[in-house]
Amino acid sequence: MSLTIRPAEPADAGLIFDFVRELAEYEKLLHEVGATVADIERDVFGPNPRVFSDIAEWEGAPAGFVLWFYNYSTFRGRHGIFLEDLFVRPAFRGRGIATELMRHLARRCVEESLDRFEWSVLNWNEPAIRFYRAIGALPMDAWTLQRVSGGALKKLAAG
Repeated sequence: MSLTIRPAEPADAGLIFDFVRELAEYEKLLHEVGATVADIERDVFGPNPRVFSDIAEWEGAPAGFVLWFYNYSTFRGRHGIFLEDLFVRPAFRGRGIATELMRHLARRCVEESLDRFEWSVLNWNEPAIRFYRAIGALPMDAWTLQRVSGGALKKLAAG
């Protein structure tokens, strides 16, 4: 096994964008991608990044990535990590790469004394759900994700 996980670098902005598009295509949500490489450059590698990414390479080839940010629990009084994206290219699946990416972020949580490691999964994505159960994740069935965006966000902001 020749797996390396490393922090993303500014030169990886295009690669991250490619991973995002590949993930969106897998999730049947490619039509919702409005981000650009410039957005990745600004938000992941700008002067005040609020989102972070790590790249998994198999024998030097880009195999997958995670994109994550810090969140905060007022109930726990601690920060945590929210995993926005996890993706391993199909040609590299079955080699433990996703598990190692999750361990990588779990180690960060432990090393930084973060309290939680959370993410969302599409209800239909049974392979991902099985994977998450296998690594010890539990569904938060009592919570439902809420979102305001687009015109509804503008309407809310305007009063």
